[in-house]
Amino acid sequence: MGRNIVIAGSGDMGYHLAEQLSYDDKDIILIDTDREVLDYVSSKLDVLTVQGDATSFEVLKRANVANASMVLAVTTSEKTNLVTAVLAKQLGAKRVMARVRNHSYLGEENVEYFENIGIDNLISPTMLCSREIYNMIENSSFTEVFDFGGGKLNIVGITLDKSNSLVDQRIMDTKSDPIFEDIRIIAILRDQKTIIPRGSTIIRNGDHVFFISNKKNTESVLELLGQKKVAVKNVMIIGGDDMALTTALRLEDKFRVTLVNKDKERCKWLAEHLKNTLVITGDYKNIELLIEEGLEQMDAFLALTESSETNIITSLSAKNHGVYKTIAHVDTREYIHISHSIGVDSLINKKLVAANEISRYLKKGSVEAVSGIYGVDAEFIQYSVCKNNRLTKHPLRDLHIPETAIVAGVIRGEEVFIPDGDFTLQMNDKAIVLALPQARNTLEKLFN
Repeated sequence: MGRNIVIAGSGDMGYHLAEQLSYDDKDIILIDTDREVLDYVSSKLDVLTVQGDATSFEVLKRANVANASMVLAVTTSEKTNLVTAVLAKQLGAKRVMARVRNHSYLGEENVEYFENIGIDNLISPTMLCSREIYNMIENSSFTEVFDFGGGKLNIVGITLDKSNSLVDQRIMDTKSDPIFEDIRIIAILRDQKTIIPRGSTIIRNGDHVFFISNKKNTESVLELLGQKKVAVKNVMIIGGDDMALTTALRLEDKFRVTLVNKDKERCKWLAEHLKNTLVITGDYKNIELLIEEGLEQMDAFLALTESSETNIITSLSAKNHGVYKTIAHVDTREYIHISHSIGVDSLINKKLVAANEISRYLKKGSVEAVSGIYGVDAEFIQYSVCKNNRLTKHPLRDLHIPETAIVAGVIRGEEVFIPDGDFTLQMNDKAIVLALPQARNTLEKLFN
């Protein structure tokens, strides 16, 4: 199988994918019509570039798609992506994926049509984003929520302040608390660096801490942090494009949703397509207007306009007016890194969400799921143990797992474990591993 991966489109999503894949020892070839963009990317990443239109046979041949293990068509044009994917498959690419906007394409009933013309997977960043937003609102006390094994194990992230009893404690000193039998701290984000904690690590004020727990003990994490679970009922969304629509559609059956958008015609159209959402025409930058429309009674505020700055500023205003949970969509990668320090509860970026989804398909070994964390270079990878080998014969502490990785949880049938060094894996276990990029190759060898 070819080791090269061809990416058509070097915007944010293409760039992020190329960056993620460059850690994995792959040969990456990037196609784009814009020479300047390609020059910028090749100055930052170790990739080959081909300038030209990805729907042209000549350009695809120059990019050597015939030997590609994967072709990712992620330009901003849906038509370009579909045509590129179909042609790449005809030319011999092993697997092809296309980024699409039209949600009806993703319906179960249509998957077969795309498979028949050779497209292996379709990916819609807005659909993936709306799913993630729904998850964040369901678990609104936390900044991030990842679930594994259909929710058997949860990983949640939250920022600690000095009022918290964990601050200034060493991890090993927390062990005496019985609550820590079913909960573990598996990562700390401090000054934009990811720390995989050891017993001697001290928790500091302002640390953003990730806990793993089984489903029933996610409540214990809140108890430990001295917080109450808040049930979200009323949600306000600002914006009116595809992202706002998709999110409102996903939320409106479970929550009371108000959507504010400034374009009168678009509001009419939205009102026809949303059954249970109150659609209001108005300038969402005007906080007085939002207050008139009930901002102070809202439990969650989702800023999904096309401007990252507007989204961040309105979310901060909503927070000042007592809204419990704020989520801002940002398009700029730079903002993601400062998310935990600016006061918005959660930032989301649809290109990163989509890139994480795609990288799931690209992992070697027995990988079943991958979740990236915003602003963090580490990711959660779920491996399944497929054969009896070193993994099943030795406890975790003897497996020489890199310092930059930690086995955070194990799912065994209906049971879940939060393992310590004495734990030994068994056949068919699913191991959830948190890994920094430099640990990936070693882990792939270990779990392969």
